[in-house]
Amino acid sequence: MTGSVTLPVWLFVLILAFAAVTFASHFLFPSVRWFFRRRLERAVAQLNTRLERPIQPFKLLRRYDLIQRLCYDPEVTRAIVDHAHRTGVREDVAFEEARRYAREIVPSFSASLYFGVAIRLARALSNALYRVRLVRHDHEALSAIDPDATVVFVMNHRSNMDYVLVTHLAADSSALSYAVGEWAQVWPLSRLIRAMGAYFIHRRTRNDLYRRVLERYVHLATVNGVTQAIFPEGGLSLDGGTAPPRLGLLKYLVDGAEEGERDVVFVPVALNYDRVLEDRILTRALKRGGRRFDARIGVVAGFALRHLWRRVTGRYHKFGYASVSFGSPLSWNNWTGARTPEALGDEIMSRIGDVVPVLPVPLVAHLLLAKGPMTRGEIELGFTAVLRALERPVAHVPRGHRDYAVEVGLRTLTTRGLVIEEDGVYRIAEDETDLLKFYAKSIAHLVAEDSVPPDLSALARS
Repeated sequence: MTGSVTLPVWLFVLILAFAAVTFASHFLFPSVRWFFRRRLERAVAQLNTRLERPIQPFKLLRRYDLIQRLCYDPEVTRAIVDHAHRTGVREDVAFEEARRYAREIVPSFSASLYFGVAIRLARALSNALYRVRLVRHDHEALSAIDPDATVVFVMNHRSNMDYVLVTHLAADSSALSYAVGEWAQVWPLSRLIRAMGAYFIHRRTRNDLYRRVLERYVHLATVNGVTQAIFPEGGLSLDGGTAPPRLGLLKYLVDGAEEGERDVVFVPVALNYDRVLEDRILTRALKRGGRRFDARIGVVAGFALRHLWRRVTGRYHKFGYASVSFGSPLSWNNWTGARTPEALGDEIMSRIGDVVPVLPVPLVAHLLLAKGPMTRGEIELGFTAVLRALERPVAHVPRGHRDYAVEVGLRTLTTRGLVIEEDGVYRIAEDETDLLKFYAKSIAHLVAEDSVPPDLSALARS
């Protein structure tokens, strides 16, 4: 027992390394984690005092703990057993499959990353690209929502900038938990988005086990009051207009409302842009008849470099206006309509459509498509006629001045080569009709066909 053992230096160093790691994992790391956890809890408590809807404790659970809670949920356990019997695999194999789905879905929210980094980046990027405007915001109706209710922001999906824009504008309200699709499951983007509290879903349904895991996560988040943001259309609009809702997530949310004691309040959010960054990609996908997008990394990098070069050379103009409107909140407990996901989806999409902002580019595009080549004076008269005919106060006229709004619309369209001006007459450029239809479609449901006088040229001369 008192004899000596001779070891090579490399083996001695390896033993010391293992001993250090063991000591750190059993004694040091738990203390460090406890220290930072306490600091985080104090920071979140201070942050909650200035948020309209405080961050719920459920959102701050460790990701590992939430995955375990989801995997051992009784409904998921039953789904695992059914999946094993149906597919003929062992139950432990089915359990690992459910665990893999849970790891894909469950976020790892970081309050410091969300409020310290993400919101600042969202604000900087939004204001760098657009003139951001909040067109309609019923503060009294939003403030009257029960503090204990689960709030779900339900939005039309025009662009991937929607995430950035709404995160920026909702910064003083709460931390939003987005439902995002497969496009975001790319490293390192996936880690950043998951740390912002987003949860991933596969739009193309896998199997009953995956659907049950996703359903139970949405139930848990809803029952525990997590503020969420979803796009019921299920994907970007290919034609510029709103699409019928997909009912999967809405059904899960409604079931969560029925299961828990909290009310679920749906807040319609309508977005519109003078320029959608992916407009050509979307219109090409529509023409091909599918949703396969050709947005390669080279295309994105080229766009960013051109944008930077215009800034350096002083030739940069913002992409017009990006506007957001909030519709009337819909309380599930107080709603008197048919209590089905189908009726709920139709009502929400109707409320979103009612408050879509009417911006310069969509309105100028509508006029040129309806009337053909027009002079500047005719466009201004048509612009005024359409605004007067609108039944709802959703139009955003920059600086309250019609002529400036027309200037913004025409400059945006002519700079991109979508509209050509010859001898004072503006006409749609060849092969660019699809893009103008894309923008005009965003407000087509608001603009009456007879809102533009038939003979604008005579009115312009007078």
